[in-house]
Amino acid sequence: MMHGFIPPNRFFPYLTWNDVKAIPDKQNTVIIQPVGAIEQHGLHLPLAVDAAIGMGVLGKALEKLDTKIPAFALPMLYYGKSNEHWHFPGTITLSTETLSATLIEVGESVYRAGFKKFVLMNSHGGQPQVMQMVARDLHVKYDDFMVFPLFTWRVPNITKELLTPKEARQGMHAGDAETSIILALLPEQVQMDKAVAEYPPEPNTNLLSPEGKLPFAWTTKDLSKSGVIGDPTTATTEKGEQILESVSDGWVKVINDIYAFKQPQV
Repeated sequence: MMHGFIPPNRFFPYLTWNDVKAIPDKQNTVIIQPVGAIEQHGLHLPLAVDAAIGMGVLGKALEKLDTKIPAFALPMLYYGKSNEHWHFPGTITLSTETLSATLIEVGESVYRAGFKKFVLMNSHGGQPQVMQMVARDLHVKYDDFMVFPLFTWRVPNITKELLTPKEARQGMHAGDAETSIILALLPEQVQMDKAVAEYPPEPNTNLLSPEGKLPFAWTTKDLSKSGVIGDPTTATTEKGEQILESVSDGWVKVINDIYAFKQPQV
């Protein structure tokens, strides 16, 4: 079915135009655009990892959300800016310009329909900055449009408590957390017999790192031969179910906050 993990009554495309017209309190109704990617995730995970995680987490959160809170999911935008992975076959990428233009035009369509709260729920680590720039540009153009560029994993959750210290610090892609949650969501698409652990080489500097406060530009082939940056061999379904529950709980809290949010005015 089109809605996948999303509850049907929360799936925006299932509404008619008259349903949309009749929604009460549109100014506080939360419209969520999940954004993923189709890109390599090592030999053991499918290309759809980021999209699957976004839809799985959002679907679980919308199931838990109080029915009195009006919130709807738009269809997943499966393609993202994934050019850091394009040396591995199967990765499909949009340019920064194409992704930005697409999200801006979606946002403008949402605003034209009368909605004022728009969430960019991004699940791919290579494009948070694009979400932030799009959100700022939309708000600059429409000053009563509240836009929230959020990363799926940054809501309150217990994921790092379930990882080894090294994995929590260095695991970036297709490691324990992603593999565990995909085992919970799409177990038939995981090939654990092909899972390998690979961490990036240490840079010859004390201050610079691939991620963090002082990053350098990189592509995946600079850091990994397998496409994995982390250790998926310790992943389990049970751990994935715990992560899914915790991250979706965090999203319930955030959606409630967005519903109640008022744009600051001086």
